[in-house]
Amino acid sequence: MNAVSRLILLACLCCLSACTQVFFQPHHKLIETPDRYGVAYQNETLQAQDGTKLHAWFLPAQGVAKGTILFLHGNAENISTHFRSVMWLPAQGYNVLALDYRGYGASDGLPTLAGVQQDIDAGLRHLMQHQQVDPQRIVILGQSLGGSLALFYSAHSNYRQNIRAVISDSAFADYRWEARDSLAKFTLTWPVQWLPWLLVDNDYAPRDAVGMISPIPLLIIQGEQDAVVAIYHARRLYERAGQPKELLLVPDAGHIAAFEKPEVRARVVKFLESALGKQR
Repeated sequence: MNAVSRLILLACLCCLSACTQVFFQPHHKLIETPDRYGVAYQNETLQAQDGTKLHAWFLPAQGVAKGTILFLHGNAENISTHFRSVMWLPAQGYNVLALDYRGYGASDGLPTLAGVQQDIDAGLRHLMQHQQVDPQRIVILGQSLGGSLALFYSAHSNYRQNIRAVISDSAFADYRWEARDSLAKFTLTWPVQWLPWLLVDNDYAPRDAVGMISPIPLLIIQGEQDAVVAIYHARRLYERAGQPKELLLVPDAGHIAAFEKPEVRARVVKFLESALGKQR
């Protein structure tokens, strides 16, 4: 192995030595707020089971709420750069709780896969006790890393009876597969695609959990032009999921960009109406 190869290998080891920590890229600074777009919101404070204080925004539905969405964002930045993906839902009659995981935005702590699962649990428990929320009409929606987290949590949650549907957008099926895919994109790192199998924690891989979500309705969304998460991840997740399930492949959408399209929003609303049924 020549000097250049050794440097490449060392760099990869440094990047992956923290296992799945490379999947978390949090920012503390809040960039903008929903009111800039005419969307009402409330600051909410939550507490995870281990005592970590978390921050979230609650976007109330316009009119009588048809249900409530627990929104889990992707791996980078925080809710202030991700909420636009779901700020259209209140106008459709749905509350939204946009949660910042530990270490993101105004939330305390440092993110880990185990810790973030506690954060999602705190978000769900918070909604179950929220005065503006029907605890029997809660849906979990995650994008990218948030979609992968949502799939695993929904399969293992102690509150599955309160989760009426799950929506996964641009999620990867396996942490090692996604790390391998990233290494394979570059000539210098292509030879070390095997490293994730040694260094990346895969205990929370959604591919092993997605089959346990049934009978909760599941909608998997994937842009066919996604340059971050390859389309095979969505197909593998769909194959392993139980019924009821739906797969929506969006031909000209990139990573977490499908919700920009009116036809995708309409499909999501239809799915929500079907999963939640009529209000009592």
